[in-house]
Amino acid sequence: MKHYELTCLISSKISEEEAKKIQEKTTSFIQENGGILIHEKSPEVKRLAYPVQKEPVAFLIIMEFQLAAEKIAPLEKNLKSEKEILRYLLVIKPALKKTKAIRSIKRAKAEKPTEERKVELKEIEKKLDELLEK
Repeated sequence: MKHYELTCLISSKISEEEAKKIQEKTTSFIQENGGILIHEKSPEVKRLAYPVQKEPVAFLIIMEFQLAAEKIAPLEKNLKSEKEILRYLLVIKPALKKTKAIRSIKRAKAEKPTEERKVELKEIEKKLDELLEK
């Protein structure tokens, strides 16, 4: 399964509840076809940089999900059949590289000894103070 991001512009002529219903339809379609929803952003009204199908304002919906590649064509067909969807953009997101995750784990491990060193330095300073006082 590949990682996808779907961005939709929905007509502002409909209510926010109807926009949410369109989002729920898309989400249920993805899940019914074996997809995994990763992140979903609720519809919000956005002023567009230029009119899309003569509409200067639209609802913006963003979803991240994983889905088998052969299920994308039916999803796009489903999106095109919705008359309220002005435009959509479906993008394949690159997979997270394991090296980044490994680096972050190594950094976390490297940070712990520095805290221990600080404790050791404090103890050394105390001992030095004691020796200098004598």
